Parts: sequence; structure tokens; C-alpha cells
Amino acid sequence: MKTLREKQEDYARLLLAEGLNLQKGQLLAIDCPVAEAWFARLCARAAYDMGCREVVMNWSDDVLAREKYLRAADEVFDSVHSWTADFYEKVSAEGGAWLAIHASDPENLKGCDARRIQRAQIASGKALANFRKRETNNEFPWCVCSVPTEGWAKKVFPALEGPAAMERLWETILETAYVDGGDAAANWRAHVAELQRRTEVLNRLAFRTLHYQNGLGTDLTVALPESHFWAGGAEKCLSTGLDFSANIPSEEVYTLPVKTGVEGVVYASKPLSLHGNLIDHFGFELKAGKIVRAWAEKGEDVLQKAIAVDEGASYLGEVALVPYDSPISRSGLLFYNTLFDENAACHFAFGEAYPCLTGAETMAPEELRARGVNESMTHVDFMVGTADLSITGVTADGREVPVFVNGNFAL
Repeated sequence: MKTLREKQEDYARLLLAEGLNLQKGQLLAIDCPVAEAWFARLCARAAYDMGCREVVMNWSDDVLAREKYLRAADEVFDSVHSWTADFYEKVSAEGGAWLAIHASDPENLKGCDARRIQRAQIASGKALANFRKRETNNEFPWCVCSVPTEGWAKKVFPALEGPAAMERLWETILETAYVDGGDAAANWRAHVAELQRRTEVLNRLAFRTLHYQNGLGTDLTVALPESHFWAGGAEKCLSTGLDFSANIPSEEVYTLPVKTGVEGVVYASKPLSLHGNLIDHFGFELKAGKIVRAWAEKGEDVLQKAIAVDEGASYLGEVALVPYDSPISRSGLLFYNTLFDENAACHFAFGEAYPCLTGAETMAPEELRARGVNESMTHVDFMVGTADLSITGVTADGREVPVFVNGNFAL
């Protein structure tokens, strides 16, 4: 049986080989918190073993981030240093691979000024617009993953002591990534093949609308654009034609809604950890696609700021289907981390849409907008799936097809 360290090494190789499909001679950029630098080093060594030309780092730190929001001069939240923007611009323009290791305390920014957080997000969105557009269009390979931090582990496993909580969260993360001590890459490829089978079924049906209902009160109709397609498991890099997995773990298949084609009410089924704050028991009312009312029992000020970042932030940009019996859901855990919680339940995202339209790569921005693709500098997933969720699809000829029954795929 493999040790935890051996599994962590397998995980690092999985992220590089299957997540990024890293190529010999390619540049690799890694986002990582300084507290988990050891894992970034593990990834860097594995990358160099694969022939990576150079590994460059982009460090973050929960403690310093909190200090900045609490104590920095007010004007710094309206701009981004030129060297930061240059870093993102040059790596992405070159087609370098990008590994984002998301690891932080879910409530690190609790008590910080929500207006400062919003202003910083707006400034970052403007400064990194080219990078985000390239990322959304899959012009370079990118992969989002996570490793435990002490604050996060204690949040997920409050009854355990620090080291025990860290080890338990590590084991859980490895299980969700199908790193179980066997051939991690083979396990992941088999999982991706199943997700792609589901996309093929959905693409053949070519639904015009989806209708969501559950016991929380969700009653929402979502229009899907003509020539949309469902994706999941693996993406294709436009610059190389090679497959990569943008999220590890991932249990979703997803597409985009028509920007102005969403009507009704939707209730979140799980809390949302956003910018170091927790939003809980929240929901939205939408008319002609626009969020016209938002509420939350906890974190409403943060939620209201999030949907007001720009005009597109108050419209939906993603429709994602995840069975309620997914492995992450069966764990019974609330991760307080969107990468994991979104893969335990069907979800939407407000903000930027991934252009899941046939031929989108050749369309001008005006044509994409005309086809109903939402534009925004933000993209925030929120979970809506429940054990009693039903989703009914309506085809172009008016046929009604059960897509989800009692929280799971009926197809």
C-alpha cells in the first residue's frame, strides 16, 4: 500500500500530465500559497522531470491578504501593479501551462470591508482581462486544484486536531481526484471518458430549455442557445489541439445559458465561500436573465457586491450538471471550497460564460453577444443540486425529456 507521501507525488504528476498535459519545452506557471510551498516544489520537480523549460511562481498568503484589506491605503484597491499584469499577460500569451493551487482559510477575509474586496476584484478584472479571455477560450492549458491548509482543514473537520485534520483532508482530496494508490492517470482517464459519454448524450438531444424544480423552492427555466454544446472532463487547448483537464477534481458537465433567457427563482443548496467570506442560505430571482433580487441569511453584503462587479455579473454564465450521488456528495462533507462543493451538486455560475458554442473560436465579440454569451470580469459558481432536484429538458420539436430525477441523471 502506498504511503500518503507517495500518493501526494502521484497527485502532483496527475496534475501535470492529465490536468495540464504538460509538454517538453513548455513554460509552467504555478499559483500557490506560501504555506504550501513544499507541494509547489513537488510539482516543479515533477515538471522538470517531464522536460518543462522553466517553472515560474506566483505566491499568495492568507495572512498578508487579510492585513492588506484591513490596513493598506485605500487607493491601492483601485489598481493592479503593472508587473503583476505583465506576469499573467506574458505567460498566457506564450501559451505557458498554468497550475492554480487554491488553498486558503474559507473565512480569512471575514470582517474585511466588502467594498474594498469588490474594488480590488474590479481592478484585477480590468488589468487581467486578456489573460481571463485566453483562459476562457482555452488558448493555453490550465488546471485548478487544491491542497489542504490548516485553517481550511479545521473548518472541514472541526473535531480533529490540526495534524489529524490536515491528513484527513489530504486523503479526501486524493480520493476525489481518483488517486487511490493504483494508476492515478488511468483512473482519471476512465473518469473523463464517462463524463464525455454524458456530454455526447446531452449534445444529441440539443435541448432548447431546461426546467429546474426542488423542495427548496427552486423553479427556474433556462434557455440554451442554438448550436450550444456540453463539455466536461477534458478540454481542448486551441493553440496545441491537446486535451487537458481544467479542474481536478471534476464531476460536472456544463454549457452556457442564453444571457437573457433565464426566468424564475433559484435557491442555493450549499454555502458559498467567496473572497474569504461565507455566504449561506441565499438565492436569486431572475427576469429576462437578470438577477433582480438577491438575498442571504449570512454574507448578504458580500453577495450583493459580487453581483454588482459589472453589468454581466448579474446574469448567469454557466449551467452545470452533477449527480447527487457523485463521490464528493457521498462523502457528506461541506468543503467550504467551490472547487469541491460545485462537484457535489448541480450548479450555476453568475458572470462570464465559457463560449460553449460550435464555431465560437472564429466569432467576433459582437456575434458572441448576439448569440447570448454573457461577458463579465467575474465568474462565481453556486450550488443548487439537492436529493429531490428534477430537471426537464425541452427539445427543438417540443418533446419533454427527464434529465434529472431525484437529484441524479435520468439519461
